[in-house]
Amino acid sequence: MITGGAGATVFYNLKQKHPTLDMPVIDYDLALLFQPVLVLGISIGVVFNESARLSQLNDTERTEAAYEPLPGGPIKSNNAGPKYSNETGSLLENINWMVLGLLFTVWVIILVLEIAKNHTTTCSVEYWIFNLLQIPVALGVTSFQAVFLYKGKRVIASKGDQPTDWRVHQLILYCACGLAAGIVGGLLGLGGGFILGPLFLELGIPPQVSSATATFSMTFSASMSVVQYYLLKRFPIPYTLYFVAVSTVAAFVGQHLVKKLIKLLGRASLIIFILASTVFVSAISLGSVGIANMIKNISRNEYMGFDDLCTYTG
Repeated sequence: MITGGAGATVFYNLKQKHPTLDMPVIDYDLALLFQPVLVLGISIGVVFNESARLSQLNDTERTEAAYEPLPGGPIKSNNAGPKYSNETGSLLENINWMVLGLLFTVWVIILVLEIAKNHTTTCSVEYWIFNLLQIPVALGVTSFQAVFLYKGKRVIASKGDQPTDWRVHQLILYCACGLAAGIVGGLLGLGGGFILGPLFLELGIPPQVSSATATFSMTFSASMSVVQYYLLKRFPIPYTLYFVAVSTVAAFVGQHLVKKLIKLLGRASLIIFILASTVFVSAISLGSVGIANMIKNISRNEYMGFDDLCTYTG
């Protein structure tokens, strides 16, 4: 569902221009800093999710996966509530093909490692090798971009004339937030945009660019999550196709609707309001469901921790 909506939103945004500058609405340099660690976090989060699922299966002796699409709120936040610029440009000229190619290469390498890992025995030497090889791939690309930003060889152009004095601890913190977004995304099924969106706004990125770039990065992470859960045989195809169709339509409708509202009201801050409202509603919803499940598990004396991943046999 997240992948479908995010993909549709990115497709819509590829030709969109920055609201005030002559550049794409998607900030590719910003995406290059966050996307690799976001995808790495997805892999870590999926492992935690599987470990938590095993503990539930062992405790309740259920044979059906306990994974549920909790991210109903954040999915809508990232799919139907962003991108709109006043002008469009040529698709070929509006895409930073070098950065896109690099991001796609990272995605493909981690995908290959995940597929290879799926053909090994859980917790074997080969299993951990394929897992650990993802770390230098993701951190290498992110570190490369971070160093260039720190030295001033690259800039976040979407901020316009606003200077950015990058400091080491800031770059480390931002990358850690990207990794955390991926872990939460893989563990709970969230897209990660609910963390990246506000983070980009805090960096001084315009709302339109913040939303577009967060969704662009999220497309890679969400699709990676889809592949990993498919490899774990926890992917109901008919159910998935239905929600992909719904979220795709919702994303296109949301893009056109919000773009018209921005033009009508003349306030891009509408995006911030939508993002804040969705995060608030999602937090209340997820928190309520989590508390209810916790109370139920406590009353049944069920174990609520993580189980031994090595007991997973596929």
